[in-house]
Order: sequence, then C-alpha cells, then structure tokens
Amino acid sequence: MRKTNISFGLVNIPININPIIQDNDITFNQLHKKCLSRIKYIKYCPHCKKEVKQEEIIKGYKISDNDYITLTNSELKSLQVTNEDNIEIIGFINSLEIDPIFYEKSYVITITKKSKAYSLFKDALEKSKKVAIAKTVIATKFYYVAIRVKNNHLLMSTLYFNEEINLPEASIDAKYTKKELDLAMQLIKSLNMKFNPEKYIDEYQENIKEAIIKKEKGTKIKPVKAKKNNNIKDLMQALELSLKNV
Repeated sequence: MRKTNISFGLVNIPININPIIQDNDITFNQLHKKCLSRIKYIKYCPHCKKEVKQEEIIKGYKISDNDYITLTNSELKSLQVTNEDNIEIIGFINSLEIDPIFYEKSYVITITKKSKAYSLFKDALEKSKKVAIAKTVIATKFYYVAIRVKNNHLLMSTLYFNEEINLPEASIDAKYTKKELDLAMQLIKSLNMKFNPEKYIDEYQENIKEAIIKKEKGTKIKPVKAKKNNNIKDLMQALELSLKNV
C-alpha cells in the first residue's frame, strides 16, 4: 500500500493505492544440482576484484566504451516534474479513446476514512462517463495514468508512452474468396461466447501444483498430452472441417 493524494483542480484528496494484480506463478529457488544449496547472486566489480555493497553502487549512462556519465539518486529525483505524494489530474477523456495496448499495470484506490471529496470525485467521474488522465511517480518512475470507476471502486492504470509501443508494419494482405470469408464468419459466429474471466484458469500452474504434490508423495509425473494441430494446408478444407467439429 502507498499513501498519496489526488490533485483535482484545487481539491486535494488523500488516498491509498494498492496493486490489483497478483502473480499466481509457482516460484522456484535456483539450487546447485550437486548439493541442492541455494544459489547466491553477488554484485562483483571485475576491476577491483571484489564484492560491492549496494551503497557503493551508482547509476551510469554509457556514452562510449568504458566511459559513463554518472547521476546520483538525489540528482535524478531533482529532475522529476512531480512526486510520489501527488497524482495530478490534467484532464478527462472518453474511455474508448484509450487503446487497451496502452494499459500497463492497474491499482485500486482506497481511503482509510470517509471523505466527501473522494465520494464526490468518484460519483462525478462515473456520472460523466469519463476517464481521468493524470501524471504521477511510482517507485521513482514517471507515469501518465488513467483513473476510472468500476464496481463503485476507483481504479488507476499506468499507461505506456507512445514511444514504448513497438508495432511492426502491417502485413501484406493476401486474396481470398467470398466463400472462404463466409465460412470464416460462420466459424466466428459458432464460437461466439461471453467473457467470463472466472472460468479461465492457469492450466500450466495447476499442473505444476499437482506435480509438486505427486513428487512429494513419490509418485511418478506423467507428461500432459498437448493437443495436436492438424496440418491441413487447404484453407477451404480447414474451414469446413472446423465448422463440422464445433
């Protein structure tokens, strides 16, 4: 949890932000195969030939081989246009204007006690059907963020900068027949569904959990059979067979 403030015009709203996403991956330690001891990572200076402590490390920007421009943490902090104690709203937009590709990490905004300013801001944002765009700093990194209302909660999502989005050039379209398009549209329609995220489980992680339990009991692990892809080169035949198998 991190304490900060939403700056809405001249209104200041004390809030807390908490990450929404929790990584569900099984974590493993790296061990030495011979003795099963944990591997350590040592920060080592090859020039001085010794282990280096964290307080001895500074940041350097490489300008040529073995030539760096160094910046201290205090110098980097002095360059920030805002700070971690403030989420400065700069404007409001329609949610559909933000392509999902720009969303990075999401947080839930909470308060520790009743706040008229918080409730007013949340309800006004929901009634206007807008998304607030703001700028802030999280863990020394500058971000633009989108703040929106969902299920009576205020959610804040950090946004990628445009220069961070690396889309390749569009591929060259190949020609296809009207019948092939009709079959593709039928296949899409036959597989139409609603988005139910609670039904989507991480099958790989579940298999790992099961394997750990089996190994603990001394049971042999059987490999999971992956679904085979049918190598049908004829597009029309592949579409027709796909529709039959739905």
